[in-house]
Amino acid sequence: MRLSRTASIVVFAVYAPALAFAGKPRPCVTADQAAQMLNKDVCISAHVYEVVELPDGTRFLDVCSPQTSDDQCRFTVVSLPEDRDDVGELRKYRDEDVHLRGIVQPMHGRAGMVLSHSRQFYGGPPKFKPNPLLARGFSADEDRGPVRDPNLRPQGGRRAFMNTKDQETLQRK
Repeated sequence: MRLSRTASIVVFAVYAPALAFAGKPRPCVTADQAAQMLNKDVCISAHVYEVVELPDGTRFLDVCSPQTSDDQCRFTVVSLPEDRDDVGELRKYRDEDVHLRGIVQPMHGRAGMVLSHSRQFYGGPPKFKPNPLLARGFSADEDRGPVRDPNLRPQGGRRAFMNTKDQETLQRK
């Protein structure tokens, strides 16, 4: 089956916009390159040399080689204790090459990434955590919203022009 020239132009015009957006996925960068990309959502490719766990349950993936001193290491991956169930066991990544997706943040003089969900190892986003400053004063048990928005309250309340107290008496004829 051979398409006419006009039909092939129409087919190209229909599928060209989809092809323009379906480019190659962005490649993962090294931990050293990610340290320069603060506050950006990136994929990093790193080798995990050690998994360190603190007494409070905070875990770190050491992505700097043993020859690099702690002062020279410019990137870290941290998993907080409250995310332990979502992240899972991290010791299995020791001496492995991993790809992690997340937002690079400044952390105590170096750049780092918070590992909050296991899907970050497969290109997925971190776990959503609401801003506690925005949720302040909100309880799900209450009927009111967390913010006193004038657009959400009833406008006018009672109608003043038809108030029953202000009725005029009619004269009888």
